[in-house]
Amino acid sequence: MVRRRGQDRPDGHLLLIRIGILSLAWASPLSAQALSCTVPTRIERPRPDTPDVRTPRRVLPTASYTLALSWAPQYCRERGGGSFQCGADSRFSFVLHGLWPDGAGRDWPQYCRPVELLPEATIRATLCATPSAQLQQHEWAKHGSCMNGSADDYFRRSTGLYGRLRFPDMDLLSRQRELTVGALAAALARGNPGVAPDMVRITTTKGGWLDEVWLCLDLKFVYARCTRAQGGGAASTARLKIWRDER
Repeated sequence: MVRRRGQDRPDGHLLLIRIGILSLAWASPLSAQALSCTVPTRIERPRPDTPDVRTPRRVLPTASYTLALSWAPQYCRERGGGSFQCGADSRFSFVLHGLWPDGAGRDWPQYCRPVELLPEATIRATLCATPSAQLQQHEWAKHGSCMNGSADDYFRRSTGLYGRLRFPDMDLLSRQRELTVGALAAALARGNPGVAPDMVRITTTKGGWLDEVWLCLDLKFVYARCTRAQGGGAASTARLKIWRDER
């Protein structure tokens, strides 16, 4: 997944949580977003993630932020099983793709400074939100490097935002024949005070299946109306299909 460019729920919807062995480096509600998550005993060490010709280093002022969430059932449908995210021991709905600094124009900052490999404790603490050590390394290197603070600061911020989100009944929505992108954005907004539909962008596959949800934030990490620079996403009137994990 590469960029473009447990509490009561409103409406009575609750995710059932079944968390196995989970080691947290800080107190966080992030595990509340997993349908089930058992952190493996052995964590694969990530590889360095560095800029290249296609994704060069860009040090630019940050004008806003985007919180990106991926719809795990669609991701696993396209890529098959075998990974932690798509394996038999865990089930995910929306997972945290990353927290992205945005620029004022069409370009955004990325790979602003060299970063270290993530320590295992940080990976473990974030794995039930972002269920891939290599994706965590990528997000820290490409996006977190353009924010102040350490890797733990970056993931504490992103998992904190993610963990406070409340999601609608995705199974029910997936069964609606006339579902639109705008209807999902409105449903997400209804469950999250301070979020309006125009603060939500939804990306789809070429076949019209739900891919990701992007939420726009200002420089204070408060949800805000998406700007032109934060462009992207499907039209609100576009038909939307949602792949279900039937396990």
